Amino acid sequence: MIIVPIKENESIDKALKKFKKKFERTGVVRELRRRQSFEKPSVSRRQEIIRARYINELKRENTL
Repeated sequence: MIIVPIKENESIDKALKKFKKKFERTGVVRELRRRQSFEKPSVSRRQEIIRARYINELKRENTL
């Protein structure tokens, strides 16, 4: 459960903004979207390898 402390004379808009930010950080929506469709383990592994190669290539370009 997300708890957002509200100070005196603080507007509801600010409190709502704090709540939205905390909710986004928890990653609930991202997790729900990920679970909506099944992805085979081999496909997810392949995606991880491709992502790792891309990041490695970016790091190599920055060091040169």
